[in-house]
Amino acid sequence: MSMMGPGQRRKHAGSCVEQALCLAAFALASVSFCATSYGSDFVAGTTPDRRPENAPRVEQFEKTPAWYAEALRGIEPPVPHSLGFLDNQGGWFTPFNRRGMTGPYDIRGLHAEPNSHSLEN
Repeated sequence: MSMMGPGQRRKHAGSCVEQALCLAAFALASVSFCATSYGSDFVAGTTPDRRPENAPRVEQFEKTPAWYAEALRGIEPPVPHSLGFLDNQGGWFTPFNRRGMTGPYDIRGLHAEPNSHSLEN
């Protein structure tokens, strides 16, 4: 344990305050630089709760046998009741029927080539 006199403690405390002030000044300068680099006319979206009028829309989504075969790929019959949500699945994105991680984490084998009879017949 080191022994500091009263003057040394103040000097040490002053350096901590100086470091904190320098850090705060750097952070403020960084934030102000980032804010001015985008410009004041940048607006990400004025109505993020609404789709643009000219955005494409899915009018009809048909689940064909090929769609079900691909969605249930890697799942052995009988299909578990917990996969009943596929009956209500629409044309929106779902990670369930997309390939995920490879290797030992690909428990359904979605990265392997499909069997020759799974989708073509």
